[in-house]
Amino acid sequence: MAAPIDLGTLLFTAVEPHRGHELDYNRWYETDHFYAGCLVGPHCFAGGRFVAPKRLKDLRSPATSPMCADPLGGSLLAIYWIQKGFHDEWSAWALATVMDLHATGRMFSQRDHTHTAMYEHRAVHQHDTPIELALDRAFAGLVVTAGQLHEDASLNDVETWTGAWSSHAFTQPWGPSVIGTSTMLPLPDDAPDVPANAPDDRRFIQLHFLDHDPAQHWADGYGKWGDELEASGLATHVWTAPYIPTVPGTDRYINDLW
Repeated sequence: MAAPIDLGTLLFTAVEPHRGHELDYNRWYETDHFYAGCLVGPHCFAGGRFVAPKRLKDLRSPATSPMCADPLGGSLLAIYWIQKGFHDEWSAWALATVMDLHATGRMFSQRDHTHTAMYEHRAVHQHDTPIELALDRAFAGLVVTAGQLHEDASLNDVETWTGAWSSHAFTQPWGPSVIGTSTMLPLPDDAPDVPANAPDDRRFIQLHFLDHDPAQHWADGYGKWGDELEASGLATHVWTAPYIPTVPGTDRYINDLW
């Protein structure tokens, strides 16, 4: 029997198109780079694209963050799942591929990488969906949260806290269906276009997939996440940012980024 498909690592790439080029960027990314630059690589088994219109960026906290120093940055987000045990193989393919895309004129210069990094999947809390299927289920919303562990705390401590937090959140109208926790990995030193982003072994992110628009009941739920994390005494709140999925083949939401 074939081995199961397990999530091992993920590529998280939040990008800001230059103003006036957002429609062209969206078309280039969804018709070319989403596939040729990432998804067709070995053992990359799922991908998804998300967008933060201004109405959702207005809900972000804190106002500035090392994840996204510009409060209006990172409007478009792509996430890719890589099968466990094949990170090095996919990374080598991705580096060679992007070099070739540059050489053949298939890149797009009118955009900035807000936060692009590889992450190692570390833990999951799920109500009804395995994390491996989260990018394929067509969830209505995504909330990205991030924290910085205190020196005397561990990721296991945060996962214990997340388990207690999620047992309540799963029952709430604002709550998620699945939460994945990850920690940073280094990108190749010679990766083109992407700013150097040294991995921080105290930083973690969580991807909360929702069956509803993240803005619904925001003040009752995710609007409090950062304060609740800090009240735990385990970590500093780094980022809470809601997104919704793009609609492939359309430019829906792309005129509403700012």
